[in-house]
Amino acid sequence: MPGLIRGVARTAVVAGTATAVSNRVSRRQAGRWAQQDYEQQRQQTAQQAAAPAPAAPAAPPRSTEEDMDNKIEQLKQLGDLKAQGVLTDEEFEAQKRRVLA
Repeated sequence: MPGLIRGVARTAVVAGTATAVSNRVSRRQAGRWAQQDYEQQRQQTAQQAAAPAPAAPAAPPRSTEEDMDNKIEQLKQLGDLKAQGVLTDEEFEAQKRRVLA
């Protein structure tokens, strides 16, 4: 019987040691993987922050006729405001230059 108890005790020690080592290796690997994931996320975040924002789509170009009609309408409105006395001659000229520029 003493040989049986010695064998069981030896098996328990070996199994306990193997379990402890296995757990330590698993924790260590999990820590390394967590560190790698963290580093990858940091790099992706840095790349996204450094990447320029996509440009807004350009407005479709207006036809020159449509643009000219718009300018004429604005000039008429400015003329009406000047005739009503809302705009001075200097203000009218400044606004006219802005519209025609």
